[in-house]
Amino acid sequence: MASRNGDKMPVGFATQLTAGGIAGAMEALCCQPLDTIKVRMQLSKSGRAPGTKPRGFLATGAMIVRRETPLALYKGLGAVLSGIVPKMAIRFASFEKYKAWLADKETGQTSVGNIFIAGLGAGVTEAVLVVTPMEVVKIRLQAQQHSLADPLEAPRYRNAGHAVYAIVREEGFSALYRGVTLTALRQATNQGANFTAYQELKKLAHRWQPDRQDLPSWQHMGIGLISGAMGPFSNAPIDTIKTRLQKAEAVPGQSAFQRIANIAGEMWRQEGFRSFYKGITPRVLRVAPGQAIVFAVYERVRRVMETLQGSSEDRIHSE
Repeated sequence: MASRNGDKMPVGFATQLTAGGIAGAMEALCCQPLDTIKVRMQLSKSGRAPGTKPRGFLATGAMIVRRETPLALYKGLGAVLSGIVPKMAIRFASFEKYKAWLADKETGQTSVGNIFIAGLGAGVTEAVLVVTPMEVVKIRLQAQQHSLADPLEAPRYRNAGHAVYAIVREEGFSALYRGVTLTALRQATNQGANFTAYQELKKLAHRWQPDRQDLPSWQHMGIGLISGAMGPFSNAPIDTIKTRLQKAEAVPGQSAFQRIANIAGEMWRQEGFRSFYKGITPRVLRVAPGQAIVFAVYERVRRVMETLQGSSEDRIHSE
């Protein structure tokens, strides 16, 4: 993320790690209920019967609260929080590295197209190293429809650590990477669109306000809100298929491609085209405000850290 000074010198890795981790934790705490509703909608088979409609966003949320208590909206939060710091650190650091590699050797500037490619690379990197195993665990926890108010109703997975142990013991370590191809494709398109839109919109905001050295937090939030909404609309079918793939256990003798094709074919035959966009409302409501929070908190924390460190470095654009 940037000040108006352009592409001169990246912020330090420790600053990226700390600011990104804090920003990610704030995003998770604020937006986890929306993610749980999204996962339940994507896993739901409602609307299959003729003349019926799939259960909507508000109805799904109300059903979870009624059956499982409000705390159930935060199922899987432990898995998310445990992955947020490395995820954000890898996202920021890999994007800056790829962007530097793709920059013009003479001017040091990176074109819009190459920024998009750097975003794609950052998305693939975080998907392989952090996001895929984190989401497998998170989805397994979120899919459990047990009441947190009833101590006798024991879930299969007690928490994130127990879920990792049980999945590896029962299904093998590779189960944590189920859906890695779809996850990488989703994260790549998300970050490619996100980084590119954020930086271009930020440059535009600076051109409209030439006297400002740094944009105020509310403008970072607004720009992040817009850029964050672009990914979900572009790759919703990928995310829905990925969610169902990661929730299910592997079928012996069936390749990953066959599982993906079977899930997509079954959705098309039994639930129709609209099933590929199940959960799009809570996903956009989660991702877009989440990115707004990430951008605003990251920029603010980074500026505070640089002030405390006495840094006068020019800053470059990042997510």
